[in-house]
Amino acid sequence: MDVISGKDLNNKKANLILNAIRTKKENFWLQAKEKNALGLFHLASRRVPAYKDFLRKNKVQPEKIKTFQDFQFVPLTNKKEYLQKYPLASLTWDGSLNKPLVYCSTSGSTGEPFYFPRNHQLDWESSVIHQLFLENGFRGHNGPTLIIIAFGMGVWIGGLITYKAFEIAGQRGNHSISILTTGINKKEIFSALQQLVPHYHQVILVGYAPFIKDIIDEAPEYGVNTKKLNLRLLFAAEIVPEKLREYFTQKTGLNNMFLDTLNVYGTADIGTMAYETPVAILLRRLALKNKNLFQLFFSSNNKVPTLAQYDPHFITFEAPNGDILLTGNNSIPLIRYSIGDRGGVFSFGEAKKKLNESRISLLGEAKKVGISKHIYELPFVYVYERDDLATTLYGLIIYPGFLKSVLLGKPLNRFLSGKFTIITKFDRRNNQYLEINLELRRGKESSQRLKEVALRKIIAELRSKSSEFRELSDYLVKRAWPKLIFWPAEHPLHFKPGVKQKWVKK
Repeated sequence: MDVISGKDLNNKKANLILNAIRTKKENFWLQAKEKNALGLFHLASRRVPAYKDFLRKNKVQPEKIKTFQDFQFVPLTNKKEYLQKYPLASLTWDGSLNKPLVYCSTSGSTGEPFYFPRNHQLDWESSVIHQLFLENGFRGHNGPTLIIIAFGMGVWIGGLITYKAFEIAGQRGNHSISILTTGINKKEIFSALQQLVPHYHQVILVGYAPFIKDIIDEAPEYGVNTKKLNLRLLFAAEIVPEKLREYFTQKTGLNNMFLDTLNVYGTADIGTMAYETPVAILLRRLALKNKNLFQLFFSSNNKVPTLAQYDPHFITFEAPNGDILLTGNNSIPLIRYSIGDRGGVFSFGEAKKKLNESRISLLGEAKKVGISKHIYELPFVYVYERDDLATTLYGLIIYPGFLKSVLLGKPLNRFLSGKFTIITKFDRRNNQYLEINLELRRGKESSQRLKEVALRKIIAELRSKSSEFRELSDYLVKRAWPKLIFWPAEHPLHFKPGVKQKWVKK
């Protein structure tokens, strides 16, 4: 009798999940969501010492949690009140670190970094999503593909998990892919684009969206014509404005922005959680064109979130009162874990209902943009920029997203990279004001004319996006205007190359 290896079983399981994503209806995913969340809860309540103690202290009897409705009364966990209260080993399965593990760290942007152990499972789960993206780009061919991973390759999860995910996906699907982990080294990236690209049918460039924009903008200086690369783009770590997606499409000649771009919603806590699908991108773009639909989806008049879909085999999202909670498996299983993000969830059926209320045909719109075969009935999660990564002016919240689109538009994109840093400061009279530090494109210099145009457009955008700012600027007039400071490309104070851009500094 032939013995089936663990690798073969994992490959078979991955292919079953990929087929389910493409074919299964909404009820299948609803059942998977409830079954897997409850199953993980009961398993963790027996096998994770810290979680067993956490439930005891909160007077929760696991055997009484029988339905998904019961599950929604289970107390929340978070980093401060759960992860940092227990010894690391006790947070893991069976209370032991005596197993193969890979560590990654949170960025520490909202406090002390936390070191998360993970095993092969998270890499494998991520590989399913990456294989879907990979295969969506073939469209009739399976030629060799070069994947350049331009995430940082240090203690952060992005670079390492992306490398492993594509490696596993390539081996499983028998795809001819080659991977180069350049990290944030621009010289290596441009060398690869010059020397390796001619041997490949297509290129997938992976990295933080602002850094990828740098690469695309600077490519002509190195004799690289991005429109001849048959390029596809994969991002993570922050919201990607639709104007930036359009900019990438125009500059690189993407075949189809819905199939050839993907933004991952991921975290060091539990890896790749959700991801933009072609239909998620379509819904977001439709909502931006239709105020009524935008309100139905996101119930926010001025903040544009990332919209993604997720696989309930791997993770479950809830959003009571707008607080994103996740339940998912890792070396440290997380149950109703508050990750610190704000947003919401809705089902595929709810999305279709909202489209119908706005007299929009999902299938009709999908056909228009060439993605009618890529409508997945997975559930949706949407995520806003974090309140703790915004700044304030006279008590009102200023989000980086308010400015990203205007800096990507004409004529400012001819002179500015699109990266900026906002700081709330006080003048000599203790009046509060916004300082906005703007990065010039390589070879460009600031001028009085540029300052005037940039200031006018930024003020107009802030007034458009925030009714509170509009009222404030009507009252304070020039005292509400931001102070603009222009910096040379890659100045280390605010624009150190390759790392996640700090859009806000406190």
